[in-house]
Amino acid sequence: MSDSQDCLFCKIIAGEIPSTKVYEDETTYAFKDINPKAKVHVLIVPRKHYANVAELAKADPAELAHIAEVAQSIADKEFHGAYRLIFNTGLDAGQTVFHVHAHVLTGEKLDE
Repeated sequence: MSDSQDCLFCKIIAGEIPSTKVYEDETTYAFKDINPKAKVHVLIVPRKHYANVAELAKADPAELAHIAEVAQSIADKEFHGAYRLIFNTGLDAGQTVFHVHAHVLTGEKLDE
């Protein structure tokens, strides 16, 4: 597991940095993206720090499945169940915070 001491998302989960909570349970936290790319743009993060989705899948596949379930419940609540789920993995793929996070985008028909 990567060092989480200076991680932005670890600080958000801990309540040290404010966020607009959408969902939380024992293992998972979801909050609104501060720079939304759709009407609904929520980030879902595991409470435990993993650098990216591949690290999460290897260490805790049940949590990865749970993130997909949370994404579906957000889409069901905020739209008619349709959503896009995106994991950016690596700097060249647009990952800027190296704590795995799923982007849930919904609330409107999204362009390709």
